[in-house]
Amino acid sequence: MITVTITKNASNEYCAVQLYGHAGYARSGRDIVCAAVSVLVINTFNSIEAFTEDKKFMEIAENEKEGFIHCRFLRTVSRETALLLDAMVLGLQGVQEQYSKKYMKLIFEEV
Repeated sequence: MITVTITKNASNEYCAVQLYGHAGYARSGRDIVCAAVSVLVINTFNSIEAFTEDKKFMEIAENEKEGFIHCRFLRTVSRETALLLDAMVLGLQGVQEQYSKKYMKLIFEEV
């Protein structure tokens, strides 16, 4: 199962996004749940880097074999980045609804 954890502070501002695991919906290379989640998350991070100034304040760690990506924001994100992250969350919620929590779990944490 893929676990995606969205971390926000008490002011409802994004602090971090972490993805861990593999969906197990189908074998590697044919797993549409894993592909959908990966595209949503990676495209969001790439979009933040390409279209906002927040790229200077992102720390990203990844391990493809383990299905691990962690992005931490070192300061409050811009409105543009928050909108991109909101769109990512909307897409992830759609994947979770479509394929059940058996393959992907979306967690919200407050720090």
